[in-house]
Amino acid sequence: MKSLMLSTAVIAFAITGHAYAQTRDQVKVVGSSTVFPYSQAAAEEYAAKSGSTAPVVESTGTGGGFKVFCGGIGPDFADITGASRAIKESELELCTSNGVDDITEALIGYDGLSIAHARSAPDMDLTEEQIFKALAAELPDGNGGFAANPNKKWSDIDPSLPEVNIIAFGPPPTSGTRDAFVELVMHDGCKNLPGMAELKAANEDKWNEVCSRMRQDGPFVEAGENDNLIVQRLEADANAVGIFGYSFLYENSDKLKAVTVNGVEPTFDTIADASYPVSRPIFFYVKNAHRDVIPGLKEFIAEYVSDEALAVDGYLAERGLTPLSDEKRQEVQENVLGAKKLGS
Repeated sequence: MKSLMLSTAVIAFAITGHAYAQTRDQVKVVGSSTVFPYSQAAAEEYAAKSGSTAPVVESTGTGGGFKVFCGGIGPDFADITGASRAIKESELELCTSNGVDDITEALIGYDGLSIAHARSAPDMDLTEEQIFKALAAELPDGNGGFAANPNKKWSDIDPSLPEVNIIAFGPPPTSGTRDAFVELVMHDGCKNLPGMAELKAANEDKWNEVCSRMRQDGPFVEAGENDNLIVQRLEADANAVGIFGYSFLYENSDKLKAVTVNGVEPTFDTIADASYPVSRPIFFYVKNAHRDVIPGLKEFIAEYVSDEALAVDGYLAERGLTPLSDEKRQEVQENVLGAKKLGS
């Protein structure tokens, strides 16, 4: 019965598109705070070139964006969601259960996860293991068990590091940036600690729990989805560091500088060639049932994946996006403009 009701809703939306269009005459984009500046830039270009109303772009976080996007078909639900990771199987299941069963995935480029601090702060170079020892909730106790993280200052981890309190502002659990940070930094920093290889072989769930859990006793502070607030806090405290996408560091390079990771600074080149160890693909997802009924949606999508936006000399690169290769960009353009269904 539920499937029948959902199918009927989808058909009704397609047939009465003009009526729905009168209730919402703007494209609605939600999702990742990392992807937000790219969606905003594409929205501005679309509006300037077409003379049409600019899409509404909201920063909800990757997880929050999928929740809204997958909520259903119709004007109350977003047309596009940006994501700083690929969609999860559980999110696909949520979409399908609500009748959102025709989605196109657009890989738009790559981003580095940066750890940054105020330009007035001393330069800092960290390894992934040192970052884990600073931010993990628990560390191996040397006797086969785990103990609460005792490190209060960076120098507690390594005497060569600054003798200042560890304060790191980072994204909440709903953020794709948080997911990527855990996978790309925390897991890599954890895996070579004493006993961790043996634990992974014996109990991978326990390994994943220990290597993923961030501390909650003060040094790691969840700062929400508003990266601008992190910038303000870093400017106020030169000893603090913040975690966000490279694009945001790039846009605020007059105020912030990168902490190098394993001796490598995040740049367009180091992210593109993967010499910077903390890089990831970024995406947006389109609800294909909305393409022909939300005014301007198809045209906005075409702008978003155009050469003017995504190429090496495109305006999204100017905002900090590490571009795709020409061949990969052409493949993405064909898939997106052709409404290729995810999984087909």
